[in-house]
This record gives sequence, C-alpha cells and structure tokens, in this order.
Amino acid sequence: MCGPFTYGDATSLAALFEMPAWSEFPPRHNVAPTQGVPTVRWNKETAARELRWMRWGLVPSWAKDVRFGDRLFNARAETVATKPAFRKAFRERRCLIPADGFYEWKRRGKDGGPWYIRRKDQAPFAFAGLWEVWRTPLDDPLESCTIVTTTPNALMQPIHHRAPVILDRADFSHWLDPEFRDPAALKHLLVPWAPEEFEAFSVGELVNSARNDVDACRIEQHSPAQVALFDDR
Repeated sequence: MCGPFTYGDATSLAALFEMPAWSEFPPRHNVAPTQGVPTVRWNKETAARELRWMRWGLVPSWAKDVRFGDRLFNARAETVATKPAFRKAFRERRCLIPADGFYEWKRRGKDGGPWYIRRKDQAPFAFAGLWEVWRTPLDDPLESCTIVTTTPNALMQPIHHRAPVILDRADFSHWLDPEFRDPAALKHLLVPWAPEEFEAFSVGELVNSARNDVDACRIEQHSPAQVALFDDR
C-alpha cells in the first residue's frame, strides 16, 4: 500500500511538472487518506497540464455515498484495468500526485514501526494516480483520486509487501494523455522504481496520528536493527 506522504514547496513541484508557478501552498508532512491533495492532469480544452485539488480516496461515479472512497486510496496495478471501481479511470482519467516522500509501517522485528522513504537527493517525484468525478445529492461535483501500487523493490521489500508506483519524468506525458489507452503499454509503466535512487529510515511515532502535520514527522530514528538491515544492500 501507500500510506501517508509528504510534499514540499510549490516552486520545486512546478519545475518538476514543467508548469507555470502554482499558487502558493504550504508543505505537508503527513498527508492522510480522505484529505485534499494536489494532483496534475491533462486539460483537453487548454491542451496543457493543470493543477487540481482532489480528495484522496477515489469515489466512483456510481457510488451511493462519498464514504465508498474511504478505503480506495490505493489501486493495485495488477487489477486496475479490470476492477469496476478503477477500470474506467485507468482508461481515461489518469493523473500525477506530487510527493517528496512517503511513510510505510514495518510490522515485524525490533525495527518495526513507521519508516520514511524519499529520494537520496530529496527531490520531488510523482505517484501514478487515477481520478474520478462523483456528484453529491445536490449535484455538486466532487473530484477524487487514488495512488496506484505495485510489488516492492529491494529497498521496500524488508518494510512492506506493496509500494506506490513512482513514474519516471519521461513517462509523465504518456500517463497523462487521455488518448493513450493501450492497457498493456500503460501497465508496462506500473513497475517498481529504481531502489538505488531512494533511501529509507525509521521515524518516530508522531506520524501515527494524522493530526500531526509537522516537519518532525520526518526526523530519522537511528537503531542498531536499522543499520543491520541496510548494511546488507
């Protein structure tokens, strides 16, 4: 799965997506499902990328209640083309979800607990996302999104059995293009990312509560077990 994540300043993110400067928004250090998140998608009318705020937790157009999306904050790459909640979005409504790190919980061992994963150069990156539009009982549109997950790479495997899909910058245009609908070609993008470009370290329990959205959530917690785990890489 992909649990809570983080993102940095608007200037760095705008540069990553080759977009005009975004409206300023503060960095986030503990973004949780059901909260609003920035996404990047393709606008057919302007023929350009655009920034959209969406609810994290995809609500299909046919859902009877917005709470249907509370558990759909991740979509498995293996079934995204066939599962009813995701298959139409996979064909037609794909997006990028900006981040500069994410958390995952290691369940076993002395080094169990929350871990933080980021690029070694601490640069921002993008998760592969899907989006949908659901209409409230008052017919107001609600846009929501989900993060696609895949099998873990060598870095993630000791921590968790799933990992978010992190797209290469060269693949952004293909992923966003609503006319690009070849399922096999799309699923070819949904693979584990290069582990040598990332690092992982344990963090404190502050991140366990979504109410804590502070930089201290990212502070590294050293332990002998952590050192032993990553000395083997």
